Amino acid sequence: MSKISDLQLKQLLEAAIFVADEPLSIEKMRATILSGLTISSRQLNKALSELELDYAPRGIQLIKVASGYRFQSNTGLGQLLSRLWQETVPKYSRAMMETLALIAYRQPITRGEIEEIRGVAVSSNIMRNLSERDWIKVIGHKEVPGRPALYATTKTFLDYFALTSLSELPSADDFVNQQVETGLDTPEQAEQSQTMENEQSSESSERLDSDQLH
Repeated sequence: MSKISDLQLKQLLEAAIFVADEPLSIEKMRATILSGLTISSRQLNKALSELELDYAPRGIQLIKVASGYRFQSNTGLGQLLSRLWQETVPKYSRAMMETLALIAYRQPITRGEIEEIRGVAVSSNIMRNLSERDWIKVIGHKEVPGRPALYATTKTFLDYFALTSLSELPSADDFVNQQVETGLDTPEQAEQSQTMENEQSSESSERLDSDQLH
């Protein structure tokens, strides 16, 4: 086993996290860049903590999320930095964020339970979008007639919102209303989105009734 100084360890960790394509977990660090090195858990945690402090006042910060450590821009600079890209920042409707919040705070939960709480049918597009973003997944089925799917959030969801665990979630209302951080619609857009969702739900019910009559 080779040894490495504290300074070299910090440099190695900094470089590895910087070039990694995804958050770097301690387990992966030990299996790759630290393989063959004599590094105690205390030494590793100390180096990571010092790096976090080093970057804390800067525009780029080292943060820990569910999947591991990553560098990201200071959240307060998000709107200004968005000018570097031509594409529009994605907008998430209030209906989508409310559905996601219910899954996050009440998981595991079925689609029917979400609809019961919100008082409106959940659009299939919303569930598909959340699944395609890998923010939610099916973790089982409820033992009731029909065995509906039980939904829960994923590590990707935690990573996207810069969380290490669900215990760090803000209140449900604050989560839905974080317009700047999440790209949530304005109140006017949210109202329009909700109206469209209600209309889609009504149309779906009418088509279902028509199909049953035939």
